[in-house]
Amino acid sequence: MSISHFRGTDVPTSSVTEIPVKVTSQSLKEKKLSGVPITALTAYDYATARMVDEAGIDLILVGDSLAMVVMGYESTLPVTVDEMLHHTKAVRRAVKRAMVVADMPYGSYHTDMAQGIANAVRFIKEGGAEAVKIEGGGNRVELVERLADAEIPVVGHLGLTPQSVHRMGGYKVQGKSITAIEKLTRDALELESAGVIAIVLEGIPREAAQHITSELSVPTIGIGAGPDTDGQILVLHDLLNLTFSPQAKFVRQYADAGELFRNAFAQYRRDVEARTFPDEKESYHLTKETRAVLETTRVARRKA
Repeated sequence: MSISHFRGTDVPTSSVTEIPVKVTSQSLKEKKLSGVPITALTAYDYATARMVDEAGIDLILVGDSLAMVVMGYESTLPVTVDEMLHHTKAVRRAVKRAMVVADMPYGSYHTDMAQGIANAVRFIKEGGAEAVKIEGGGNRVELVERLADAEIPVVGHLGLTPQSVHRMGGYKVQGKSITAIEKLTRDALELESAGVIAIVLEGIPREAAQHITSELSVPTIGIGAGPDTDGQILVLHDLLNLTFSPQAKFVRQYADAGELFRNAFAQYRRDVEARTFPDEKESYHLTKETRAVLETTRVARRKA
């Protein structure tokens, strides 16, 4: 029952189901202005997205990192628009409060402006995303402007941009020189002028991230960029130790779900092999009368 049903009645406020206040681009900006850190995590399915949302996380990114942590690829490059849409839809169905941002995968906006806009529209219209994320600086300004004109909020992404892994020669820290920092700052300011609602800063020195953050009026969200950005994001599988490779320096493990899962799976196997699962409490039974008929039928068949 909605709150509107209680207007003009004497029903106590405590009886009304509380509706979460939806996170928007404006509320993210207000957090930056008030100095309250923005929290963000990736999620790729209904169950984890629902738990992330219920934990009060502000922004959920359906990241192209799903190519690696969910699909088993060595990089983010192979994942397709259709695969990203599939996961975005699942996340959207789970979320009530957090802002849902969908990653635009490699190749979905890199070669054709019209195709990039059309793909972004799909993420909003079909996937239910509330914003899309694209990688790149000055070379993405026109696309950001066109998307803003199409009423599509955009989150930028600078620094270590995984879709550029081959050009960068691997996953290496960026922005280590004054020239590189100046270039990142220019890119960030250009993206801000073009209309982005926030910028992810990945894999850059703390001091560089702090400098860029201080120059912008839109929020920055860091990953491997130190504590001075306006918010932080981690890949959910890294946070829970659900990956199969060494973790980056900036990752903090908050739980060992990998060990928990392995132990549970092994115990399940042992119980099945020992025939201790399922037990009587976990089994359904026929009525006494039906069991008697079944036994009579079985005996008759044996004698036949």
